Amino acid sequence: MKSNMIFRDLGGEKMKMREKFICPLELTREMIKDKWKPIILWRLRLGPTSLVELEKEIDGITQRMLLKQLKELIQVGFVDTQSYGGYPFHIEYYLTETQGQELLRALKIMQHVEREYLKSHGEEKLLAKGVRI
Repeated sequence: MKSNMIFRDLGGEKMKMREKFICPLELTREMIKDKWKPIILWRLRLGPTSLVELEKEIDGITQRMLLKQLKELIQVGFVDTQSYGGYPFHIEYYLTETQGQELLRALKIMQHVEREYLKSHGEEKLLAKGVRI
């Protein structure tokens, strides 16, 4: 049986993605399907951020996982980096102007839908625990 999965090379690591898609929405979902990617993207909406800051602000993520997720988000064009010389060497991650900002608009809509769903189902207490808007 032939697999319908392909592995995209991310500079030494492979990102598992399906080979064929019925619509573009499936491809976008595939690009952000991991647990941490939407959280990382949501945090980057606040502006360029260092790896250390991201690791501090995203509760529960390991540095290894954060680096892997950032690498994949860079590969698909949602995130990019800015390097600053000097010592210590400093890199900031930010949403790209085109794809990253476009995806952020979609994430904002998704968050609004989720919030309305929780309100309509009496789950306001979960909203208090949620991500800052």
